[in-house]
Amino acid sequence: MRPIRRGPSPRLNDFIDYADAKPELVSRLGPYCSFCERRVPTNLAVEHVQPKGLPAYAQLIGRWDNFLLSCVNCNATKKDKDVRLAQVLLPDRDNTFAALIYQPDGTIAPSPTARAAGLAQMVVETLALTGLDKAAADTPDQNGKQVALDRMRQRMETWLEAIYAKSAIDAHPTNQVIRHMAARLASASGFFSIWMAVFDDDADMRRRLIDTFPGTGESGCFGMTDARPVSPAPNPDALAGGGKI
Repeated sequence: MRPIRRGPSPRLNDFIDYADAKPELVSRLGPYCSFCERRVPTNLAVEHVQPKGLPAYAQLIGRWDNFLLSCVNCNATKKDKDVRLAQVLLPDRDNTFAALIYQPDGTIAPSPTARAAGLAQMVVETLALTGLDKAAADTPDQNGKQVALDRMRQRMETWLEAIYAKSAIDAHPTNQVIRHMAARLASASGFFSIWMAVFDDDADMRRRLIDTFPGTGESGCFGMTDARPVSPAPNPDALAGGGKI
């Protein structure tokens, strides 16, 4: 999950219709699912962190600080699950990038930082919250080629795209146009964390990626000079339960 900061509410009071928050959320965070990181140009939903379907959180239906963005898959899996802020890691208040490891086979696992902090089980529960722990689906076409219809296979595809971009940069490391285009390709595909993992040894590209994805640099979860994860998260808006990692 890409750490983000949505910033102060654009309104003095709560939203009467929470859907009205979508343009400002997309402007500040980009057209990406806040959980799986996919780019979703259309049908991106305003997600309630603490679900609007539970009576205990009815007062938060129009609350800016309770909004994220979600794709249909993550939204449907999360649904009305009771989200205890102290028991899961969330991209608007924790350094979720520091907590997770994205791997070439599409799987996501607790990072050494999370394990050292005793948060491995919290990572497991966080992935289960929106189904990011689901296995790849078997969806071959008539020629037997797997079609990436699920989030895990889409992560695998994106990893290969990022590797291809990295090979071009490694062949021409000082070519600024290639670097710029790689960052633009990342923006178009989404999956910030995968691109960051592939370019782990390239500080310039890490900084470009952080700057390319809206709301990421503003989170304060990455160093200004080395673009490495800052842990615990600064949680600049002092959101409840934040700064666990």
